[in-house]
Amino acid sequence: MLVVETIAKIRRAYFIQRKPIKQICRELRISRNTVRKVVRSGATEFSYDRTSQPRPKIDPWRSDLDEMLAENDRQPKRQRLTLVRIYEELRNRGYDGSYDSVRRYAASWSKATREASAAAYVPLSFDPGEAYQFDWSHEIVLIDGVTTTVKVAHVRLSYSRMPFVRAYPRETQEMVFDAHDKAFAFFGGACARGIYDNMKTAVDAIFVGKDRAYNRRFQQMCGHYLVDPPSLRLEPMAPFWTALHPGRGLGERASREPGGRDPAAVRRAVSTPPA
Repeated sequence: MLVVETIAKIRRAYFIQRKPIKQICRELRISRNTVRKVVRSGATEFSYDRTSQPRPKIDPWRSDLDEMLAENDRQPKRQRLTLVRIYEELRNRGYDGSYDSVRRYAASWSKATREASAAAYVPLSFDPGEAYQFDWSHEIVLIDGVTTTVKVAHVRLSYSRMPFVRAYPRETQEMVFDAHDKAFAFFGGACARGIYDNMKTAVDAIFVGKDRAYNRRFQQMCGHYLVDPPSLRLEPMAPFWTALHPGRGLGERASREPGGRDPAAVRRAVSTPPA
């Protein structure tokens, strides 16, 4: 590949010194085609992009290495093999290349796997009045000149993305119940189900998979507002900080979302919290 200095020499020799192409080739020890390419293109730099990286040692073992890397990636973190162990296993199968080749290939394989995982997603879609999401955030505020950390309860309708926030001094169970009480009063009703993270104020035990054991008082609250308890399992949480989707009933309350349940059926006695 031509370096920038050589290209500059060719251009100066041809355009400034008026030397013929034959003389330039003889002085710089390059071919006529190269000189013609520089003169005719007018470019001051050439780059070469390789479409595929040849791997003469690793290519015959790509299927084996892909299988080993995929199997290793499925293992729990503490049980995964290091690249040195994978290299040794590949050597036992007959591979005679270097460790650096395996390391570079494993790095490119990991990058491609991450990009493929990031590109794959499950869209979250909800019916009007179907679900709401609840979560906490910590915010730094200034109260009477004193910097204080407050806990902010976020309740957002999953369909219209309409939010409700309320600040509390702590994340106790009483605060959770009060946040639901105020949110349902603000929305004018309750949705069919709620989506939660693994809050200690709600979850007593986490089992294998998505099963959770919710504590008695939390289940009482769900029964009071007629939120379906079987739906309270760990689900993907839509980001609370995403921009609101325009034209999706942002000003509508949960009981009035188009296509939702009848307002009379979803309004609860929100003024009386559970015992």
